[in-house]
Amino acid sequence: MRKRGILAALVLFSSACAGPADSSHLAESTWKFVSIDGEEPASQSAELTFERAQLDATVGCNALGGPWRTEADRLIAGPLEQTEMVCEGPVWGQEKAVGALLAATPKYEVEGNRMVLRSSGHIAELTREEEPGPGG
Repeated sequence: MRKRGILAALVLFSSACAGPADSSHLAESTWKFVSIDGEEPASQSAELTFERAQLDATVGCNALGGPWRTEADRLIAGPLEQTEMVCEGPVWGQEKAVGALLAATPKYEVEGNRMVLRSSGHIAELTREEEPGPGG
């Protein structure tokens, strides 16, 4: 009888630790950047998407993505891969800032449809995109 209890505990423990997927309130959500280091995003398409196991970000030029999870109040992303197109203007600086922010294991705060990501060097404010209703 004791062996079954230990086996059941091991199965529960291993399934709780299986893989980088995160079923938190961030999973399956898309967030639009409202500000990056206090500035309005240079591109209207600047967003951060959390799939079940994959994070994808764009600030308007390159794409950035990789696995993610949360731990306490931290967003842990990576290793991250990024496309390498040459970008000009303010989008380039914002893209570098977002990449550095995500790589820095930022603190995250979610209040309603608003999220703040904060590291020692960068801050971003985002709002949750509304999911389309039936038929649209």
